[in-house]
Amino acid sequence: MTVAINEETLQDIINITTGVLAPLTGFLGKGDFRGVVDQYHLENGEVFPLPVTLDLPEEQYKQTEPGDVLTLSFRGRPVAELTADSKFILTESDLKKVFRTLDDAHPGVHKERERSRFRVGGPVMLLERGLLDGALCPEDTKRVFAERKWSTVVGFQTRNPIHKAHEHIQRIGLEICDGLFINPIVGWKKKGDFTEEAVMAAYRKMAEDFYPAERVHIAGLKTQMRYAGPREAVFHALIRRNLGCTHFIIGRDHAGVGGYYGPYDAHALARELEPELGIQLLLTREPYYCQKCGQIVTDKHCAHYNTDRVEISGTIIRKYIQDGFIPNELMLRREIFQAILGCDQVFID
Repeated sequence: MTVAINEETLQDIINITTGVLAPLTGFLGKGDFRGVVDQYHLENGEVFPLPVTLDLPEEQYKQTEPGDVLTLSFRGRPVAELTADSKFILTESDLKKVFRTLDDAHPGVHKERERSRFRVGGPVMLLERGLLDGALCPEDTKRVFAERKWSTVVGFQTRNPIHKAHEHIQRIGLEICDGLFINPIVGWKKKGDFTEEAVMAAYRKMAEDFYPAERVHIAGLKTQMRYAGPREAVFHALIRRNLGCTHFIIGRDHAGVGGYYGPYDAHALARELEPELGIQLLLTREPYYCQKCGQIVTDKHCAHYNTDRVEISGTIIRKYIQDGFIPNELMLRREIFQAILGCDQVFID
C-alpha cells in the first residue's frame, strides 16, 4: 500500500534516520504513544515528551494490519517504508493532554485537527539517501564541537531573529560553556512568524559583528514547531542532547504561544524530567530592559519589574515591524533590524 505524506512527515523521517529524534527509530505505535502522552515516556522507559506520529486516511488505516509494509510517497515518488506494528486513533483527550487546551485557535491543536486522527506506528526506513543531503546530523555537529575543542556546549532554541533579551541569555550561556550552538527552527511555523531567511540573516549578522567567531556555531534545525509549551521544551532539549550539546537553555514560555501556558510551566516539567535527559538545563528568567537600572536584567536581580520594565519579545518586535515601525534599540540592535529588512520575505504568509 502506498501512503502520500507531506513535507513535515518527510522531515520527521529524515530526523529519525539521522538520529536527531533518538531514541525513535520510527513513528510511535500504540503503546509508545500512550506512554508519551500519559507519562512522558516510551514503553521501554526512556523519556520522550512529544508524540511523533504518522496519520493515514481512514480507508487505508482500516486496511492496514500489523506486519504490513507501507510505502510512503512524497510528491508522487517513494521515499520511505514503514513496517506497521500497531495502530490507534487520536482523541480529543489526547490533544488536551499534549497541548493543555482544545482551543482551535492554538496553532498546534489546529494543525493536528487538520491531520487524519487515524495513526499507524512502526519502524521506518528511508529509501532515498540523497534526502539526507544538507540535513542537520549529530555526527556533523559533534565533529564541529570536537574540532573546536569544546568540552561543554550550550544549545539555544529559537524561532525568531535575535533580540536584546535573547542576547542576554546567550551571553550567560557563553560565560558557562566553551561554545554556544545557536540552532533556530527552520521548519513549519505559524502564519505571521519570521521566515527562515530573516532568522538566519539576523543570526549571521550577530555572529559576524558581535560574538567571538571561535565560540559560536549556527545551524538551522529543520523540524516543525508544535507550540506544545512544556512538552516541546523538553523535546527541544533531547534534540540538542542528540546533536552533542551538554547544556540547553529553557527560557520564559519556551515553545509557548498565545498565553496557553504559564510563563514558567516549561521550567517545572524540565526540572521533573532533567535527571533522565542526559543534558544539563539552564532555566533562565525573562530578560527585560529596566529603565531605572539602565540595562537588561531579570526579576532575579532587579527590584523594578512592576515599575520600570520594558518588555522585550519576538512577538513585540514582529508587531513593530509589521506595523511599519523601527523597534527601539533597547530591544533590537540596528544592525540586526537592517539585516532583517534586507530579506526578500520577512514574515510567513
